[in-house]
Amino acid sequence: MKIFNTLTRRKEEFVPIEPGRISMYVCGPTVYNFIHIGNARPMIVFDTFRRYMEYRGYKVKFVSNFTDVDDKIIRKANEEGVSSEEISVRYIEECKKDMAALNVRPADVHPQATKEIDGMIDMISGLIDKGHAYVAADGTVYFRTRSFDEYGKLSHKNLDDLRTGERELKVSGEEQKEDPLDFVLWKPKKEGEPSWPSPWCDGRPGWHIECSVMSKKYLGETIDIHAGGEDLIFPHHENEIAQSECTSGKEFAHYWMHNGFLNIDNRKMSKSLGNFFTVREICEKYDPQVLRFFMQTAQYRGPLNFSAELMEQAKQSLERITTCGGMLKEALETAPEGALTDAEQAAFDGTQEYVKNFCDAMDDDLNTADAITAIFELVRAANVNVRPVSGEKAHKALVAQYYDTLQTLAGILGLFIVTEKTEGEDPEAEEIEGLIAQRKEAKKNKDFALADKIRDDLLARGIVLEDTREGTKWKRA
Repeated sequence: MKIFNTLTRRKEEFVPIEPGRISMYVCGPTVYNFIHIGNARPMIVFDTFRRYMEYRGYKVKFVSNFTDVDDKIIRKANEEGVSSEEISVRYIEECKKDMAALNVRPADVHPQATKEIDGMIDMISGLIDKGHAYVAADGTVYFRTRSFDEYGKLSHKNLDDLRTGERELKVSGEEQKEDPLDFVLWKPKKEGEPSWPSPWCDGRPGWHIECSVMSKKYLGETIDIHAGGEDLIFPHHENEIAQSECTSGKEFAHYWMHNGFLNIDNRKMSKSLGNFFTVREICEKYDPQVLRFFMQTAQYRGPLNFSAELMEQAKQSLERITTCGGMLKEALETAPEGALTDAEQAAFDGTQEYVKNFCDAMDDDLNTADAITAIFELVRAANVNVRPVSGEKAHKALVAQYYDTLQTLAGILGLFIVTEKTEGEDPEAEEIEGLIAQRKEAKKNKDFALADKIRDDLLARGIVLEDTREGTKWKRA
């Protein structure tokens, strides 16, 4: 497999540190609200990468953090008059619900910044001892950016040219810095903020140090892959490299993967522009599988434009796959046993070509767009050969081959090709329909809090709702 490595700016053959095993760290969300669809893109992209590498036989150790101490969390807590912990706990759980709805598998470890403070203090102390960090008069600890000769190697920025980007690194107390480009490792507490004791002052860690510490703790000093959105390349990932490599003296990560931005109607997603959507909002209108499929219709490194029109196209395209899956499952029940005809044998053998095309696309830097094309080729062949114009039923071995192949390839993308149970067959159907009716009544009465609670409670049970023109439909995720 070849991966575009942000560090070298070229595609490179992937060679893990340990044969057959992959250590991978993905920067997770800051939990102060429901996750937005921009957060969902890296979650879906790197969940798909993980699934594919496991399909290829690798054992993947996958770590993704929750940033649960941050200015945004503190501001939200102060607005609601609750603790920062209450906000972060609430939205970690909401994030997990959205991830489950999108069929994003939980990481092997989901570390939280507030539970790793001791490790951060240890790393900062080590950086001070080595001369890579210093303590200001008020107890703030700064990293000496120029002490790391390779600073800028990921973002390909030159230190002497970074003064134009200085705004990205500024914090209060700027005048205490030895150099304007130095960044914060530890900051003093303020009124109304959570804090922890340290050798320098009671306070809290800077944002960048947390991932360096958690990656080292759960994956080791050098890892195979570090990933996240391209907005994290500078300064976050650049600073992670500096801290980590100055601590260990070793390369932090061999490969860096970054997904492109998500635009809304060809404009950058922004609250100020009024084009900011949460996953929860979109999943009120579409099956979460449609959103997942949509995210895979473009190669992950490029920008992806989100619009109602494109989502409708994704919905229709996904229905082609699921309709074929349903047809194959139904055909299996009545397909005759017996030896395959010559034509059927050729069709049976031909499925391997679609698998090869799929894998070739995925091996080319996770090109899910071309991988989906291979799935559509398989769907087209299945529709022709399982339900031929002659009306003769295909033999069971061929139907099973198409069904298993389609299920495998779609499964790598995290897609379901069939729903195991219909509403009428589900033993809880009556109760679920009753709750949906209550939700409809609540929305009619403008009791949106109750409507949201019913939806969230059902989602927590693995039941996904889709509001359509024909009414609310549901299925098990």
